[in-house]
Amino acid sequence: MKPSKINGVFQKGNKLFTINPPNCKNIKVYGEALRTFKGMQYRSWNPYRSKLASALTKKDISLPFESSTSVLYLGAASGTTVSHLSDICSEGYIYAVEPSPVVAKTLLKLVKQRNNIIPIIEDANHPDRYTHMVSEVDFIYQDISQRNQAEIFAKNSKLFLKENSEGVIMVKARSIDVAMKPSNAFLMVENQLKEEGMHINELIELSPFEKDHAAIFISSNK
Repeated sequence: MKPSKINGVFQKGNKLFTINPPNCKNIKVYGEALRTFKGMQYRSWNPYRSKLASALTKKDISLPFESSTSVLYLGAASGTTVSHLSDICSEGYIYAVEPSPVVAKTLLKLVKQRNNIIPIIEDANHPDRYTHMVSEVDFIYQDISQRNQAEIFAKNSKLFLKENSEGVIMVKARSIDVAMKPSNAFLMVENQLKEEGMHINELIELSPFEKDHAAIFISSNK
């Protein structure tokens, strides 16, 4: 087990791991493998279950995570990736926005184990509805399969992302235009983000883990 380029993320061979917090010892979130090394328990980060793990498995990049990093997560779903960000940013907060109360049931169970996750049952199209709950953040993560996903990302970034900070948007090409080539859909989203004043740091296509998906990593100079 060795540290990766990202603080709080570890590697063993081609597999990624995060440290399971002491109060969650032996507790799995989504059936992931647990490994113990030098007295610490690690959770396997499955690239077939988490798009961020897919991107980091495809390319060994650096991200600005510290234990105190705060993250706004748009499209939290059941909390698979949220749980790993909770491990990494153990002293920060993960603001987890999910519109569906049904989908969020698993997320709410996760919150009982991890007090740095703040669930917000709201639509990310309307960030004004949760401004009273979210402070400025160091990183924005979005995984929302809607045609206007770049617009959603931009609106939330303008309200909540700190100056000179970073983020990532997971783009599902078929949600942009089912008839468009995925590479063209990714380029369209890139251009929309640039128009909003964002710098594109990296684009990583997520196959074979996710078909017709890409992770676009950005930095904001607002």
